[in-house]
Amino acid sequence: MSDQAQNLEALKKEAALKAVALVQSGQRVGLGTGSTAKYAIEELGRKLRDGELSGIVGVATSNASADLAREVGIPVEDLDPRPLDIAIDGADEIAPNLDLIKGLGGALLREKLTEVQARRLIIIADHTKIVSRLGEKAPLPIEIAQFGFLSTVERLREFLPGGRLRMTGASNYVTDNGNFIYDAQLPADFAPAELERRIKGTLGVVDTGLFLCMAERAFVAAPDGVQELVR
Repeated sequence: MSDQAQNLEALKKEAALKAVALVQSGQRVGLGTGSTAKYAIEELGRKLRDGELSGIVGVATSNASADLAREVGIPVEDLDPRPLDIAIDGADEIAPNLDLIKGLGGALLREKLTEVQARRLIIIADHTKIVSRLGEKAPLPIEIAQFGFLSTVERLREFLPGGRLRMTGASNYVTDNGNFIYDAQLPADFAPAELERRIKGTLGVVDTGLFLCMAERAFVAAPDGVQELVR
């Protein structure tokens, strides 16, 4: 790993630590998924072991995050109708108003189901995730049902012609929920809320990686330190 990459990893960890500093004892915490969110899970586990926090319960957004949480000593519960006090997660793109694209790690449905119930959603990421508009760098992950997936893809391509099914080797990528993902290229000019409604109204679509009006703040690891962005 280059010195620049090592420095970025250190800053990502610092961003995670700043987010975890917002967690208080007795809270139910949404545990995100991905390379930056893992630092938050590890720090939360450390604080529990060292007695800096107590009574924490985690709700994980993926099987991998649940496994890591248990490994570092965080009790994990399934998602239920009770609200979460706070959720900490990464993002693939962060727009100026803190709208997000998430899901390149494949956990978008569980992330959205969990984080929509959080009183506070805190995003941790590195500076490469900052964009002027959603879709500038990353595709939009769209989770679709396996049954009839080719028909679903054709319906999506009527208004999102650029994109492809996500693959793992020669096989279709399968989410923790047993679904496929279509990674769509977004047009240069679109209304996010309108596009979200149209995609979710497409037969066969389960959910999208558009996380609109959800994040309260973001801690972003940049070369000159960690920046805090607030909606």
